[in-house]
Amino acid sequence: MRSEDLTARARIRDAAVARFGRDGFRAPVRTIAEDAGVSAGLVIHHFGSKDALRAECDEHVLRVIREEKSSAIAEKSPAETIGMLAHVQEYAPLFAYIVRSLMDGGAAAAHFVDGLMDDAADYLEAGEAAGTVRGSRDPRGRARQVVATQVGLIVMAQLDAAAGRGVAPTDDPGTAIDELTSRTMLAGLELYTHGLFTDSRYLDAYLHFQQDKEKS
Repeated sequence: MRSEDLTARARIRDAAVARFGRDGFRAPVRTIAEDAGVSAGLVIHHFGSKDALRAECDEHVLRVIREEKSSAIAEKSPAETIGMLAHVQEYAPLFAYIVRSLMDGGAAAAHFVDGLMDDAADYLEAGEAAGTVRGSRDPRGRARQVVATQVGLIVMAQLDAAAGRGVAPTDDPGTAIDELTSRTMLAGLELYTHGLFTDSRYLDAYLHFQQDKEKS
């Protein structure tokens, strides 16, 4: 495939990510094509169908998240990672796309969230190997908790906007991602750094409960 074809394919994908984030997954192929500066026929030529285009958008968004998180947690210094907040606006279209995926529901959204969990498990494992993340008795459960927190915060941002307490990620993802960061980053870092409980009694009690359950 010629290099210009590859460039067109990426341009269509990026236009679709942005348009799906703004308008939802019912956005017509013709509109996406206009955004990308190509014909609707070229979109179908590259992707075959709108469903296939969405699948590639999912894969792209998940790949960007995985690569950025892995780099931040295993390669960059803490100062470099926090410094990335200055460029958070670059991820606004992806932020809106994630919101739309969650709001859309159904099998496609479930598959997307499964991808988030798979990627979280990978980048947390990379963090363990780099010595920046503590080990876990249940790595898969830990990944699920991390993603559940992220998904919950994103959904809350949309609900806050509906209640007049902020900007909807689907309306203005750049402003919304700034608001989400300012509202949650400090508390999140404190929780991940120091934990919530002052000692291990709740964990110990649960482990004893599990042991007794296995014996019965």
